[in-house]
Amino acid sequence: MRAAVLREYNAPLSIEDVAEPETPRDGVVLKVIACGVCRSDWHGWVGEHPRVKPGQIGGHEYCGEVVSAGPDAQYGVGDRLVAPFILACGTCPECRSGHQNTCLDQRLPGFLEPGAFAEYVAVPRDHNLARLPEGLSPTVAAGLGCRVTTAWHALTGRAALAAGEWLAVHGTGGIGLSTALLGRAMGARVVVVDIVQEKLDHALGLGMDAAVMAGEDTVDRIREITGGGAHVSVEALGIPATVNGSLRCLRPRGRHVQVGMPVGHTARMDVDMSAVYQGNLALYGTRGMPSWRYPSLLGLITSGKVDMAPLIAREVALSDVSDELAAFNGPTSPGVAVVTDFAR
Repeated sequence: MRAAVLREYNAPLSIEDVAEPETPRDGVVLKVIACGVCRSDWHGWVGEHPRVKPGQIGGHEYCGEVVSAGPDAQYGVGDRLVAPFILACGTCPECRSGHQNTCLDQRLPGFLEPGAFAEYVAVPRDHNLARLPEGLSPTVAAGLGCRVTTAWHALTGRAALAAGEWLAVHGTGGIGLSTALLGRAMGARVVVVDIVQEKLDHALGLGMDAAVMAGEDTVDRIREITGGGAHVSVEALGIPATVNGSLRCLRPRGRHVQVGMPVGHTARMDVDMSAVYQGNLALYGTRGMPSWRYPSLLGLITSGKVDMAPLIAREVALSDVSDELAAFNGPTSPGVAVVTDFAR
């Protein structure tokens, strides 16, 4: 099968013919229909993700059709499925308490084992997967493995965002735009922050209430727009400037959710703990989503209450993944790229 393989950090991926994956006893092999290109893939590509080593096949936001199923699998040939990027064991204390996204024994295709920048991907523990709803495009569904699910859990499972509250979103890349769209669908008033005017204009065109160009006056402008500060603020980049901007823009007793991944040189950073102390703020970390929460998210989408299609900017070929990853080295344009052509 064709696959895009990491051979050298910060260099074009190698398009190679590699062996097709073996079928997991407790899982399936999917023919990949669509796979998103995510900033987390970029962290591995540049060598800052501690788990991604040369030889890795990346790609963790995928949707596919079952071509082979193991004897203990729950799904069968022909089923179209979406998968969270964290494949939980289902038996550890975290899983038994409903927190599969903090499973103590995680399987991670695209990070620790071959991912979906390939024609086929092996997916063990298929109890984590969900059926692709009728009428939902596989291209849109690819983001349900990481960006959209993480955003949904950040707002509902961590911050408990309520209708009428102000939500500030710092960074309008894939996960930030997902957060803004979902927050708007939940009835929140949304202000977005970015350094790219085109992305701010795009967000405003999708119904966001306000947009702020990131700079020295970001916090003051958000406080003015929201009448005293956001109730919930989501940081979607994982860098010190936006982390501290997110904390400082909150009103008293506000909730900060760390969605952007601090890794590599940003794994440790200076954080304004005085803002946390003085404002009686709550800080939440979040990563992924428990698989049992798929129905709530899929129901919101299939009912027409939120349209995630504007998240997709372009469909690309497997050979284009390197260029998409390199684009993350600087400011990006609105929307995300999804691989849908695995023959080129």
